[in-house]
Amino acid sequence: MTPTRRVKRNDTWAHIALCLASIVMVFPFIWQLIMSISTNFEIQAVPVRFFPETPQWHNYVDVFTKLPFLNQLGVSVLITVIRTLGQLILCSLAGYAFARLRFPFKGAILALILAILMVPGQVYLIPQYQIIQDLHLLETPWGVALPGIFSAFGTFLMRQSFMSLPRELEESARLDGASPFQTFWKVMLPLARPGLSAVAITTVLWSWNDLLWPLVVTTRETSMPLSAGIATLAGRTEVDYSVMMAASVMAMAPVLILFLLLQKRVVEGLAFSGMKG
Repeated sequence: MTPTRRVKRNDTWAHIALCLASIVMVFPFIWQLIMSISTNFEIQAVPVRFFPETPQWHNYVDVFTKLPFLNQLGVSVLITVIRTLGQLILCSLAGYAFARLRFPFKGAILALILAILMVPGQVYLIPQYQIIQDLHLLETPWGVALPGIFSAFGTFLMRQSFMSLPRELEESARLDGASPFQTFWKVMLPLARPGLSAVAITTVLWSWNDLLWPLVVTTRETSMPLSAGIATLAGRTEVDYSVMMAASVMAMAPVLILFLLLQKRVVEGLAFSGMKG
């Protein structure tokens, strides 16, 4: 076989693999859309029915009668905004300190922060609950959001972003009389925007889909974000799958649109953050 034919054959297999991977990734979303306009009987039917006999568009209307959807949407947006702003501020400051500043035990502190990534979140679930309870923040958006305003992953990502920038920029700013904070705020931070974009979108996706912690600190439907509110549709004896899928589609739509609009920035940010170790 000639090299040209071998390359073409490899390209064909690569295209087939890419198509199969795309189908596997998109199928759950398509199946969710189909279930959102089906009846509970059709969803649980054996053998499986891939298309509803009559589309049940009223499932989307029933979401507003069975859930305080708009109120929970507002709670989700508020929690996501608080966490995203908190991580952008705190993680960028911490990342710059670990990348550029000198202070005692820097390596040990960084290793301790990164060790958090290896600890399951359930381990410190009870201590976090006790802290939020002592602060009288149960049943509030702040109680849900506060434990997520800082992350070890965001700190590491921003550290890598700042380390990939040339040191000559800081030296020039220092010669011009800029303080360390002015160098960070006016020179380094604007150049680290790809890293900030990656931290922002990953925080939004994680915060919007967070389920366990909101279920722990909220019990009233009006205090819950959408992720926890949708989970309450699963009753002890009966689950309204059709309405649950409709609510899931509606809850997923804002973040899906945001991700599609900013996916290029996310890829650039992750690639930019990994340029230098």
